[in-house]
Amino acid sequence: MSQSLAAPTPEPVPEPAPKPAPQGSLWRQYSALTKPRVVQLIVFCALIGMLLAEPGWPRWGLVALASAGIWLVAAAAAAFNCLVEQQIDRRMARTAWRPTAKGELATAQALVFSSVLGAAGCALLAYAVNPLTMGLTLATFVGYAIIYTVVLKPLTPQNIVIGGASGAMPPVLGWAAMTGEVGAEALILCLIIFLWTPPHFWALALYRVEDYRRAGLPMLPVTHGADFTKLQVLLYTVVLFAATLLPWVFRFSGWVYLAAAVVLGAMFVGYAFKLWRHYSDALARRTFRFSIWHLSLLFAALLLDHYLDPWLFGAR
Repeated sequence: MSQSLAAPTPEPVPEPAPKPAPQGSLWRQYSALTKPRVVQLIVFCALIGMLLAEPGWPRWGLVALASAGIWLVAAAAAAFNCLVEQQIDRRMARTAWRPTAKGELATAQALVFSSVLGAAGCALLAYAVNPLTMGLTLATFVGYAIIYTVVLKPLTPQNIVIGGASGAMPPVLGWAAMTGEVGAEALILCLIIFLWTPPHFWALALYRVEDYRRAGLPMLPVTHGADFTKLQVLLYTVVLFAATLLPWVFRFSGWVYLAAAVVLGAMFVGYAFKLWRHYSDALARRTFRFSIWHLSLLFAALLLDHYLDPWLFGAR
């Protein structure tokens, strides 16, 4: 009787399924996984290697194919990095916006995306460029996405120094794409990027130190303190300055490049010295931003010199 008079219990109304992200939004999420600015700098440095490898104008079809293949593999490595570091990215203000960190893209989606890009890039390089370029680009992928991201980054404060070897490879990839071999000139360019990487990233780590501390990553300012890191930035910029003169010393660049290298190198050392003596987060930010301009303008000057210096001063 009482049961018949009781008000019936309403059945729970199921929550509406989340609406799928708009197509444009989904493309933006996948694009963000590729770290476009980083990959653009990688392809730019590879392009410099391609153009310097040819005494005159290059074979533009081969340049386009090689650039596309290197872009695809670099983008795959960036996406894999986002996938592996999604838990770390959530704890860092600098990276919490990434689609994998926010859960906007599932692990399977990021993995398939990275795999497809990497496979397409390797196939393009192997069949349209040459096997050496494909092998070196694949080794660079393994060095960055696995050795650096999975092993070195959470293990040692020298992660940037050791892992910088893979990030320094783009000029070698470009040179190999055009010549089918690794030239000494390309190795000098590789050395320049290798020495540029630590002061570039440590300037960032200095003003993002709490981010790295929360994430549990043993970046140099976390493990050795700001004073030691600032000194390392200064010492590396001095050594880098010397290395940027090697193209002129070994006579595969001329006076146009030398002038640019001296001015840019002096400016970078000046930033590092001020950072060491009069630190502020704002100065660390400016140093980090200048480091990007330093490498970009240095390589642009090398390219300009390649075509302009012989015309101005005659054959070297």
